[in-house]
Amino acid sequence: MLVLYLESSALDTRVVAWAHYDGTGQARHMSGDQDDPPYKTGLHALKDGWRLIQASPLVSHTPGAEFRTDYLKYEFFFEKLVETQS
Repeated sequence: MLVLYLESSALDTRVVAWAHYDGTGQARHMSGDQDDPPYKTGLHALKDGWRLIQASPLVSHTPGAEFRTDYLKYEFFFEKLVETQS
């Protein structure tokens, strides 16, 4: 599972934060273990075979809240199915 936080609601904007979870057990990712995002944009993830399964709804900023930093607004969930050995 790959979670990308983008600059805006558009998939072709820059990744600003991310989380990566490997359900196969082949790799172990921890928060903050990479300096660079796995993809430049959400579109790059799609081109690499990830499937978009959820995107954040568009919500208007309330006046004065444009610069709040308490959460990342544009969150996208991707999945990639891979074969594993049993």
